[in-house]
Amino acid sequence: MHIVFYINPRTNLVEDVQPSKMTDFRIPKPKFFATTKKGENYELRADLNSEYRDRRKDAIKKVIANMTVGKDVSGLFPDVLKNMQTDDLEQKKLVYLYLMNYAKTQPELVILAVNTFVKDTDDGNPLIRALAIRTMGCIRVEKIIDYLCEPLRKCLKDENPYVRKTAAICVAKLYDLNPTLATENGFVTTVQDMMSDSNPMVIANAITALTEIHDASETKDIFLINGTMLNKLLVALNECTEWGRIAILTALADYKPVDEKEAEHIIERAVPQFQHVNGSVVLSAIKVVMIYMRVIKNQDLVRQLVRKMAPPLVTLLSSAPEVQYVALRNINLILQKRPDILQNEMRVFFCKYNDPPYVKLEKLEIMIKLASEKNVDQLLSELKEYASEVDVDFVRKSVRAIGQCAIKIEEASERCVNVLLDLINSSNTMSDIANTKVNYVVQEAIVVIKDIFRKYPHKYEGIIPTLCKNLDALDEPEAKASLIWIIGEYAERIDNANELLISFLETFRDENSQVQLQLLTSTVKLFLKKPQKTQDIVQQVLQTATSDCDNPDIRDRAYVYWRLLSTDPQAAKAVVLSDKPPISFESRSISDPLLEELLSNISTLASVYHKPPETFLGRGKFGADAVQRQAIEEQEEAARESPIQVQVQDNIENLLDLDFSDPAATSASIPTSPTLASKPKPTDINDLLGLFAENTSFSNPSPPVSSSVGSTSAPSQNNNNDLLSLI
Repeated sequence: MHIVFYINPRTNLVEDVQPSKMTDFRIPKPKFFATTKKGENYELRADLNSEYRDRRKDAIKKVIANMTVGKDVSGLFPDVLKNMQTDDLEQKKLVYLYLMNYAKTQPELVILAVNTFVKDTDDGNPLIRALAIRTMGCIRVEKIIDYLCEPLRKCLKDENPYVRKTAAICVAKLYDLNPTLATENGFVTTVQDMMSDSNPMVIANAITALTEIHDASETKDIFLINGTMLNKLLVALNECTEWGRIAILTALADYKPVDEKEAEHIIERAVPQFQHVNGSVVLSAIKVVMIYMRVIKNQDLVRQLVRKMAPPLVTLLSSAPEVQYVALRNINLILQKRPDILQNEMRVFFCKYNDPPYVKLEKLEIMIKLASEKNVDQLLSELKEYASEVDVDFVRKSVRAIGQCAIKIEEASERCVNVLLDLINSSNTMSDIANTKVNYVVQEAIVVIKDIFRKYPHKYEGIIPTLCKNLDALDEPEAKASLIWIIGEYAERIDNANELLISFLETFRDENSQVQLQLLTSTVKLFLKKPQKTQDIVQQVLQTATSDCDNPDIRDRAYVYWRLLSTDPQAAKAVVLSDKPPISFESRSISDPLLEELLSNISTLASVYHKPPETFLGRGKFGADAVQRQAIEEQEEAARESPIQVQVQDNIENLLDLDFSDPAATSASIPTSPTLASKPKPTDINDLLGLFAENTSFSNPSPPVSSSVGSTSAPSQNNNNDLLSLI
């Protein structure tokens, strides 16, 4: 037997011990895949089946929390279902919420909850009765619909108005699932009778339900307002909550008054809603007044109503930023219809330092619409302050707003130009001091001044030298194109116009197409105004544009100019140097028919998007699916009407099968026009157009001969004649 010695740590003595009495000090192997935890759902299931009420309730709360954050807890459906029968109202609400969310995934098990639903609709507590019928209406499962009819019929006749108003909405949901069942059981008729209910909230919910049913029905005769019903709506208007008032006002907006007197009566009852604390109620009331004002012929009454609408609209701007934005979008529409409604409220729309960018931009647009000769000085000083802010996009819009004021108000155009010059000079000074580029102000100002020149030609030519000094600061295509346009338009008044254009021509190939097109036109203008000094420049530009540019628009314009200059200089002057129509300020950014439709949808998403509802909503509850199906059907219909386009699209894939290494295969795959194949390829630009032939002149132009195109006896490119030699 082996004896093992070890040192006792307490006595520091060597002791012997027998192996049978030794302890195994070896480190056990880790068990990575062995665990006693069986998952969160397992623990929740155990708690849901606990004998203790508190543990079951806490487990339901955890299940709802997991469901809220997106975790899948549908596997706990049977266990949650067991907790339906309880006297605890809070727990019952949580279980019903779970059922509404996961009923579609477990349609077979939902039937087990029907008995509890039916029992709850007979409960003595009206909250439980309403909760049961609401939940049954929200469970969109076909198998439960048959069990819904009897409880719904009882709740529609319930003595408590809270249960009745909940049941009215449930009828609309049932009609969406099964219109025939809702109609045959008389539910729609019962909801129509609810319009005579004594409780205003029941009337409001009945209106909401009937409106949805009316929109979904094919006959469009479910909800028609008559004189008796109109009086009931007007009486209930002041007694409802804000949601009920919105429903009644929306129904009134769709009603067409019999005569002017009835319209005035409805407006008189809607105007007190301007004082409501809820912004949606205020906008709904304004919508009703705006629609009925179309019928009123008494202009004194119209002006009085316009004055009454201004204070509530101003009050909306003291709300949260999100509410402000909705109000501003609606105000934008109202101003396009009634520009004088807020003519004395310019200061209300001045931007605050803590306004979000989307609110600032909307306020800026409204300020331009409100600009007049009386308040333009105040507006210009405010816009000048905005131009020194940090937000680059907002600064650009502010500078552009100054130009729009100049175009809109002719008497203030000179003051606007002076403000723009001050901004240009101050930006240059700031750049010199801080040694940083603040040229976006300069570039936007040049774009704006170009529009001012279009509006008031030959009026502010004295500022052109100041603009030309900022040539090196331009790096954006729109600003470059604007300055090039100014140089070409006023070339006869700029001594070094050719030098300025040459500085741009050095990088012609690298410029944006917008700049290239403007360079092409301005160079031709310069040649027509100063032919003695710019013949080389125009030849260089035309040659580069026709031979080195890939953009077909630039090539085509260069060919047109070249042919004009070669055949008839007077025609070229008439075309290129013609008087441009002056631009004007468009106070309406929306067409009249669309504006009238949007005004009928004030306080809805349509008034925020400035688009009619059918462009972003489909018919019925699942609008997105309907829109997608409609798009597919339109594509299929277009394919049937134009099969040639479909054939072309199919042939595009065949291009991938071409073997470009085999000329024979390529030529066999691509059909060649016999007319094009019989013509030799042109050797240069002169061969293409025959513009600089020796017998061509401006004074005696000859029409282009088609046979000269592709001629092998055309002069060499090196012997191009100057444009001046043709005169």
